[in-house]
Amino acid sequence: MTQIIYDGSYEGWLTAVFEIYEYKLKDIVFAKKEISNTLLFSNTHSVVTDNEKANRVLNGLQQRLSHQGFNNLYFAFLSELEQIEETLFRFVEYVFASSINIEGDLSRSEVLNVKKAAHLTGKESHRMKAFVRFKLTKDELYYAIVEPDCDVLPLIEQHFKNRYADQRWLIYDSKRKYGIYYDLENVSTVEMQFESNPSSSFLAEINDENEEFFQNLWRNYFSSVNIESRKNTKLHIKHMPKRYWKNLTEKIPNLNKR
Repeated sequence: MTQIIYDGSYEGWLTAVFEIYEYKLKDIVFAKKEISNTLLFSNTHSVVTDNEKANRVLNGLQQRLSHQGFNNLYFAFLSELEQIEETLFRFVEYVFASSINIEGDLSRSEVLNVKKAAHLTGKESHRMKAFVRFKLTKDELYYAIVEPDCDVLPLIEQHFKNRYADQRWLIYDSKRKYGIYYDLENVSTVEMQFESNPSSSFLAEINDENEEFFQNLWRNYFSSVNIESRKNTKLHIKHMPKRYWKNLTEKIPNLNKR
C-alpha cells in the first residue's frame, strides 16, 4: 500500500493522480500535508504540486466528460467527505479506462458517490449565498463568519464580488481557518489564525459603533414580517438548518432588548 502525501489543494490532488500513473503506484491512500499514523504503510510518496501535470490530467478528463461531469469532480473534491480523494481517483481510473462516457453508469459506486458529493457541495454553496450576514468594522470593512460543511468559499467568491463590488469585504471560514478578501478590485485568499473562534468581545471591539443598531433593526424587521399563525418550524429548519444559526444576525438575541 502506498500513502500519497499532497498539500490538500485540488491542483495537488491532480498532480498526485498524474504521478500515480507516471510511477505506476498501486493500492493508493491519500493524506493531506503529513503522514497519517492510522495505518502502517510500507511506502509513502510525497507530491509537490505541479500545475503542468495537473493541467494534463484536467485536459484528459475534459475530453472524456461533459461540462457538468467535469465540474462535478471539483465540486466533489470540495465536499471534503471522508475518503473523497480515493473515490475520485477510482472515478478517474474508470474514466480513462473506458472508451465511452461513464457518467450515467450509476451502478458503479464511484460514479454515484462523486455525483452525490458534488450535489452536496452545490447545495451548501447555494445556502451560503443566502446565509452570509455581513457586519461593518470601524475601518469600513464588511466581514462575515461562516462555517459550512463543505469548502465552498472558492465557489461563492464571484457571486459576492459581483453583488458587493463597491465595498471591501471579508468572508472568513472559521472551520478551515481561511477567508476570501475583496479590496474593490480583486478577491484574494487570506489565512487568519485564532486560538478559537473569534470571541463576541473581540468582534464588538472592532465593529463600527452603529453596527449593533443596524443589527437590531434587521432583527426587528425579521420579527415583524414573521406571521405567528403561519409558523412552520419543521419547514423553517429544513430551509435554514440550525447549524447556521449562530452566524445569522436574525437568530442572535437583541442585546439591547429588555
